[in-house]
Amino acid sequence: MNEKPLKILLADDDEADRLLFEEAFDELKASTSVMTVADGVELMEFLKRTALENLPHILFLDINMPKKNGLECLKEIRGNKKFKEVSVAIYSTSSSENDMEESFLNGANVYIHKPNDFQKLKKILEKSISYANVYQEPPFNKDNFLLRAE
Repeated sequence: MNEKPLKILLADDDEADRLLFEEAFDELKASTSVMTVADGVELMEFLKRTALENLPHILFLDINMPKKNGLECLKEIRGNKKFKEVSVAIYSTSSSENDMEESFLNGANVYIHKPNDFQKLKKILEKSISYANVYQEPPFNKDNFLLRAE
C-alpha cells in the first residue's frame, strides 16, 4: 500500500505548542507530513505561493495570533476558491462561545479546544485526521463542530 501522506499545516504563534503538535504526530505513526508556521501573515503568504496540489489537506489554525489572527485568516481562506479543498480545524485554547460561533459561521470545518495533556492531544489529533473527509462537504453540522478528546 503506497498511500500518500496527509498534508497537515499548523499555524500557531506558540513555539511550545508547535513542537508538541509535531511530536504528537510523530508518536501517532500516521501517514502524515506536518509543517508549521508562526503567525497568520506567514500562513497566508505560504498558502498563496503554494501550488494547488501541494496545499495542506488539513489546516490547524490558532485563533489568537499576532499580526493576523486565525479568524481573519479563516475569512481570507474561505474567500479564495484556491483553498476550497483545505479543511480548516480551529485549534485554540479559547472556549469562548463567540469564537466558536464566528469560526462556524466563517466556514471552519471543526473546532478543537487545545488539550493541556499530551495523551489527550494525541487522541484528538488522531480523531481529527480520521474524520478529515467527514468535514469536507457542506452542509456542516454544528452538533459535530466541537471535537473533543474525551
